[in-house]
Amino acid sequence: MFSFFKKKTEEEKLYGKYMSLLEEARNLSRSNRRMSDAKFMEAEEVLKKMDNIANTRA
Repeated sequence: MFSFFKKKTEEEKLYGKYMSLLEEARNLSRSNRRMSDAKFMEAEEVLKKMDNIANTRA
């Protein structure tokens, strides 16, 4: 009923961070390929954390 009071789970927070990092990487790919690759690697690390959380929960 009051979903706006509900706190985000760790997985939801990581997903938001993952999506923002991918967007940054895409925007940087137009101007600075090296920084874009670094952001993409950072996003991959967040994805691994999400997988670890999903695997420990299942």
